[in-house]
Amino acid sequence: MSTVTAKHNIKAIVTAIKAEEQALRARYPILDWQNGIAMVILLVSFGALIGVAALYYFALIPAWLCIILAALITSVSHELEHDLIHKQYFSHRPFIHNVMMLVVWLMRPNTVNPWYRRKIHLHHHKVSGTEQDLEERLVGNGIKSPWLRGLVIVDGLLGLLINAKRFSQEIRGFRFLQVFNAGFPITTAYFAILYGVIAYHALQWLHPFAVPQWGAELLALAEFLMVVLIVPNMIRSTSLNLITSSMHYYGGVSNVLEQTHVLTSRWFLPFQLFCFDFGRTHTIHHFVPNQPFYIRQWISKKIHPIMAEHGVRFNDLESIRHANKYPAATPVEQTDKVALVKE
Repeated sequence: MSTVTAKHNIKAIVTAIKAEEQALRARYPILDWQNGIAMVILLVSFGALIGVAALYYFALIPAWLCIILAALITSVSHELEHDLIHKQYFSHRPFIHNVMMLVVWLMRPNTVNPWYRRKIHLHHHKVSGTEQDLEERLVGNGIKSPWLRGLVIVDGLLGLLINAKRFSQEIRGFRFLQVFNAGFPITTAYFAILYGVIAYHALQWLHPFAVPQWGAELLALAEFLMVVLIVPNMIRSTSLNLITSSMHYYGGVSNVLEQTHVLTSRWFLPFQLFCFDFGRTHTIHHFVPNQPFYIRQWISKKIHPIMAEHGVRFNDLESIRHANKYPAATPVEQTDKVALVKE
């Protein structure tokens, strides 16, 4: 695709997205209360997470149900953080803005802090699809080995440790300690509890031993946090990492049209549930970054056919086998029209 054609198609998609948003806002004036809507969503989701934890604590729901509900709730907090990174809410009231950033981090403790993530995410928009895109490479994008890719997708800390040397050679300005310390103290505590509980049960399996009263109480707290926060976020982040590392291209990218493809395949549906339909809507964000997540979700069905018409690919699952490389040697056309029609 020529540069002129690409610019024309990008402009057409951006125009369509903005037009749909304007029409939606004209139809529903309440959408202009953007700060208030975000605060309500945050308070409801945070309250729901505490409520689910309380139900589990008082044995009113089983552990498996608590884990599933908490994973669904925390997926909303990720979308809020994403919008906060782009300063969609309370941008002129820094205290409230930063309190919201802290709350969404507490709800998703297995990520680096949102202030550091803002830095690497905004950089992601500038260098998406290249080896300089630290944010996507941290979650598995561009990795050909399915075993290494799976490990990085499930455990971000191990992925960082394994890839640190390679990143330091390929990514300008990468410093391992800067990324590692960006998780202190919340993410550090998350992984300490996770690995601590795993190590305890492994040792008990190998050679059972008694623990003192204080140890039993500490273990009970850790296992409670495993159910209400740690395992749910493992499910949430694994789902999100799988989706985002599958839909972003790596290599052969020259414009926004080539940065992502849209995932509507039914094979990804279970994972979409735990990342707020990220695969269907995130490509819209690449064209218009400054747009609340609920609006992207609202307009996606109308925008998808326009994207397909103007060169955005759909369900390019073959790219995963080739370490996400953009298939520049083939015509730019969606690879799964049936999936798009059935959506």
